[in-house]
Amino acid sequence: MAVRETAMEGKARFILALTMSAMMVFMVTLIGTIVHLGFVTDFVRQWAQAYIVAWPIAAATAYLVMPMARRLANRVATRVDGAA
Repeated sequence: MAVRETAMEGKARFILALTMSAMMVFMVTLIGTIVHLGFVTDFVRQWAQAYIVAWPIAAATAYLVMPMARRLANRVATRVDGAA
């Protein structure tokens, strides 16, 4: 049975999802735009458009997936530590 998260844990999870996804989407859309378009005259507009579309999707996904990813990471780390 899952333990109910406190308000602060919920806020921290939300802030973590926002900041982590913002940084990752920044880099991925930047590199993707450079690879696909090069440095064209409207590069910043094209990159910003990709960022604005991708970030809310990534933030929501990060928020929803984070608990599962944390559990999986803990299981893997436990197995790695046990195998050593």
